[in-house]
Amino acid sequence: MFSRVETVIRPGFQELLTSERFKSDARGPVSCIIADSVLGFAIDVAAARGIPSISFRTISACCTWIYFCSPKLVENGDIPFKDEDMDRLVRSVPEMESFLRCRDLPSFYRAKEVNHPNLEFVKAANSYSIKATAHILNTFEGIDALILPHLRSYCPNLYTVGPLNALLNTLRSTTTRSSYSSPVSSNASLYAEDRSCMAWLDKQPDKSAVYVSFGSIATVTRDQWLEIWYGLVNSSHRFLWVRRPDSLLSKDDEVSGIQAELIEATKERGYTVDWAPQEEVLNHPAIGGFFTHSGWNSILESMVAGVPMVCWPHLADQQINSRYVSEVWKIGMDMKDNCNRVTVEKLIREMMGDKREELMKSMAKVTEMARKSATRDGSSYRNYEALVEFIRKSC
Repeated sequence: MFSRVETVIRPGFQELLTSERFKSDARGPVSCIIADSVLGFAIDVAAARGIPSISFRTISACCTWIYFCSPKLVENGDIPFKDEDMDRLVRSVPEMESFLRCRDLPSFYRAKEVNHPNLEFVKAANSYSIKATAHILNTFEGIDALILPHLRSYCPNLYTVGPLNALLNTLRSTTTRSSYSSPVSSNASLYAEDRSCMAWLDKQPDKSAVYVSFGSIATVTRDQWLEIWYGLVNSSHRFLWVRRPDSLLSKDDEVSGIQAELIEATKERGYTVDWAPQEEVLNHPAIGGFFTHSGWNSILESMVAGVPMVCWPHLADQQINSRYVSEVWKIGMDMKDNCNRVTVEKLIREMMGDKREELMKSMAKVTEMARKSATRDGSSYRNYEALVEFIRKSC
């Protein structure tokens, strides 16, 4: 995919700009390009045409900082690493020396050769990114105060405007109050939402249900699927499970023989849908915890809603996100590189019971910072206004 982006999408995009197909009498030529950092070639194309560009890193700040430390990681021999070194501490990333293990590095770093296409992609994305006129991060100053100064040494015009879901709610609000308000319903999903789950949640006691979702990309094997299912059932807690139809790496005949006890137990205290209105679900009174793939949007939405997490990361920034959730912010547990029913049951029971008070104490502080940052007197809202003004003046 990465090579096709360069060989197919880049020339196509350049041709669009050259042909001025975007131009119209109403809006004139393209005056600014905001590019997802995965499509960093757009920044290069913008620079060649003298068009201001803004790089939007949709991943976490901690992952972004690790990516910028890639040369040092190679120089110090931290990458590539062997399978038996997964728990070795990595000392090459400032602010993370005491807790970052090889297994916590973004998934791209699990490549076994230093010139692997995944690592070359990270290198290229960084080189494109620093050419941008400005940078956007979907985070807030409170949780990334130690990381952001390092990033700003590479990206001076850096605007933290997150959590974007909370900022959107503020922008849609007709009031000028500075307190947090409930989410405004919106649907930017690529999948059809099954809202029957909201009626099911309405019938459950407060903080009694675990929300389970692994996002829009992650896939699981049949064995992993069964281990998670057994863990959920054995935990004795209610659960709402989003099982995206294309998420299971299995043939239909392999799924048909599911054990009867699982199906029966799920009828008693579980509910499954193909897709759910996640932000609304997390803010529902019945939800007490989130079993997540630790994608950055999901973590931010969980922070805003004040819901603790069990993290089972899959790819990209999810490995370091889950480590920050457990070791830095202390708002959940990390189930990295592990998927068995005993562990799933244990961590869910801890999230919903034994460790809940401790997790909620930390989460309360994070939630307060997240919500405040997106209010009209908060740092992210002010940064958003500054970003808009920057675009007006520069583009």
